[in-house]
Amino acid sequence: MHPVWKLEDAKARFSELVRTAHEEGPQTVTVRGKASVMVVPVETFRRLQPDRSEPDLHRLLSTSPLANLEFGEPGTPMPVREIDL
Repeated sequence: MHPVWKLEDAKARFSELVRTAHEEGPQTVTVRGKASVMVVPVETFRRLQPDRSEPDLHRLLSTSPLANLEFGEPGTPMPVREIDL
């Protein structure tokens, strides 16, 4: 369980809260007795975030488990009907 700070204590002792987060890890801040936010060092936050870089579509498709899927016969093309526009 992470250390818990009431909002009013976190506000009054913010410098201590930040220092403690760096030294001891994530700190929980509560509002009206319910966990509301976590204060974490930025390195921890970045490590927890998903990679937001743009995916390379070619790499994604070529590494897919379905990359070598065979669809069988190509089928029969449907006739095209002439229409007046």
